[in-house]
Amino acid sequence: MTDIHPTAIVEDGAEIGEDVRIGPYSTVGSNVKLAEGVTLESHVVVTGHTSVGPNSHIFPFASIGHKPQDLKFSGEITHLEIGANNQIREHATMSPGTEGGGGVTRVGNNCLFMMGTHVGHDCIVGDYAILANNATLAGHVELADHVILGGLSAVRQWSRIGTGAIVGGMTGVEFDVIPFGSVIGDRARLAGLNLIGLKRKGFPREQIHALRAAYRELFESEEGTLRGRAEGLAAGQPDQPLVKVVTDFILEKEDRRFCTPRSDD
Repeated sequence: MTDIHPTAIVEDGAEIGEDVRIGPYSTVGSNVKLAEGVTLESHVVVTGHTSVGPNSHIFPFASIGHKPQDLKFSGEITHLEIGANNQIREHATMSPGTEGGGGVTRVGNNCLFMMGTHVGHDCIVGDYAILANNATLAGHVELADHVILGGLSAVRQWSRIGTGAIVGGMTGVEFDVIPFGSVIGDRARLAGLNLIGLKRKGFPREQIHALRAAYRELFESEEGTLRGRAEGLAAGQPDQPLVKVVTDFILEKEDRRFCTPRSDD
C-alpha cells in the first residue's frame, strides 16, 4: 500500500503508483510521476515534469527536477526521466532538459548516485552508472552503461564517456573518454584500460587481449591521426567485439577530442 507521511506535500495532479512511500516533509510536484515501489525518504523534493521509475530510492535533501542551471532557460516545459532501481543519495541534484538541448534529461536503470552528485540539464546517463560522492556532470554530457566516476570528479559539458570507462577521483574530464578507458589527473589523461572492470564482467581473455593490442595501436603509435588509426583497426578487426565498441565510439562523430595518455594533447 502507498504510505504518505502526514507532513509530506503531494500536489494535486501528481501520479503516485502502488507501494510508494513518501517520507516526512518531502514535496512532490503536480507534474511528477512516481512509479510503483518508489521510496522518498524525509525532506526530498521532486518537482517539474519528472518521472521516477519503479523501485527507485531517493534519500534526504535530494533536489530532483528543479529548473536547470542554465541562464538561457526561460520556463519552457522540459522533462527529467529517471529509470528503475536507482539509488539517489543525500543532497544529490538532477536537472530537467532545456529547449536547446532536446528538452529531456535521461537517467537509466540500476544506477547509484552518491552524496552530493549532480546530473546537469540534457544529460544522458546509461544503466549501471556509479557516481561517487560529489561527482558532477555539466550539461549535455553522455554517459554510457557501466561508467564509474570517482569522488569529486567533474565532466565538462558536451563530453562523452564510453561504456565501461572509469574516471579517477578528483579528475576533470574535458574531452571524450573511450569505452573501457581509465582516466586520471587534474585534467584527465588516459591511464590505460579498465581491465579490472572487463574481467569482472566476464569478457573472454582473447577479447581483452585484442583490446589491449588495439589500445597500443591507437595511443602508442605516432603514425597518422587517431581517427585514421581507428579506421584501420575497424577495417582490420571487424570481428573483435570490444575493439569494435572502441572504434565505433571514436568514429561515431567527427571533430571530437579525446582523452589520451599525454596530458598536453
